[in-house]
Amino acid sequence: MSLLRVRPLLAVALAGALLGLPATVSPVGPAQADQVREREYWLADYGIENAWSLTRGAGVRIAIIDTGVDGTHPDLVGAVVGGADFSGLGSTNGQTPVGYERRHGTMVASLAAGRGNNGSDGVLGSAPEAEILSLSVSFTGGVISSDEQIAHAVRFAVDNGADIISLSLTRNTRDWPESWDDAFGYAEDNDVVVIAAAGNRGSGTLSVGAPATMPGVLTVGGVTQAGEASDSASSQGITIGVMAPSEGLVGAIPEGGYVAWSGTSGATPIVAGIVALVRARYPDMNAANVINRILASARPVGNTTPDPLYGYGLVDAYAALVDDVPTVSANPLGTIDDWVTLHRRQEGTAIVVPLGPSNVIEEPSGPPPSVVLATPDTVGDVVPYLLTGAFAVALLVVLASGGALALVRWRKR
Repeated sequence: MSLLRVRPLLAVALAGALLGLPATVSPVGPAQADQVREREYWLADYGIENAWSLTRGAGVRIAIIDTGVDGTHPDLVGAVVGGADFSGLGSTNGQTPVGYERRHGTMVASLAAGRGNNGSDGVLGSAPEAEILSLSVSFTGGVISSDEQIAHAVRFAVDNGADIISLSLTRNTRDWPESWDDAFGYAEDNDVVVIAAAGNRGSGTLSVGAPATMPGVLTVGGVTQAGEASDSASSQGITIGVMAPSEGLVGAIPEGGYVAWSGTSGATPIVAGIVALVRARYPDMNAANVINRILASARPVGNTTPDPLYGYGLVDAYAALVDDVPTVSANPLGTIDDWVTLHRRQEGTAIVVPLGPSNVIEEPSGPPPSVVLATPDTVGDVVPYLLTGAFAVALLVVLASGGALALVRWRKR
């Protein structure tokens, strides 16, 4: 499924990352709900089931900024604790799916905090006891109407207790509007972990775009079921932090159904749920160290860390909870506040210089300065005086006239 895009400037292209809509979507009927659980291979392969022996994410709140989460789906009943609509089309609680590919938000939320149903059926998210805030924004043809919807949603999430913000969307440009500086900086200043999808090459997002390019944001790329970088369901970029499954996924959709899908829009909430497990296990740990723990405990792939294609490697939920990871003093992925200070300097700012009364010449109050001959030892001290003020002008005249006189004498010889 394609990722929702946030169009630059007035429109935000959600194609590839926001929706991260499944590159492919296939219906899975409610009667086959048990098969839904069986398809969740990542729960075992990425240490999630083992992590549940320590925590299931209770008390942690994940904000899903997307098309709206249907909190009445059997797998999400009790998970959605609040929300808001920023599209002007949905309900005030953000739980009415709106806009282009309205199913997307519900699909994303189910992979983060789905609770399943009937004990063994339905979708279980990475953190099946975490809470969801549903923040609905609208997309027409895969494109959001304005950057401001995202900025307002991020601020709302922070003000309403979000510990994590999950963004399965992309702007399809490496840059972002200044309104995002303030909103994402607000999240950073309030110790919220922000996670974003890398995007899907199969949907036209060839390289990572904002918000996945923003400093401090944990960017998620996608791999196949074999753990190899996905050619179609993931984009490439040096800002990728970790990789998670983006193919062969299954998710809940509004009104009780399920779909099989692919895309980093699915990989991102899987990681968001794992981050929720870390925040539940270490409630006093700040966002910088939570992110560092996710990166440090990932299973490396490639010859370097971070790797140009795989980032720090394949996310590992159990290792993120139990590994001995040294603390850090700052987010290893940088900070938006520092970036803004460096890159948003105002151009053309006037420098105010106080001006005194004009046409005033002050006479020196003391004796005239002594003249120092320029010897090899004193040239460096004398030159500044020789090249300043009226003396410099007089010196140039003398030198010029002396040079001219010497030239005349040379010609007379």
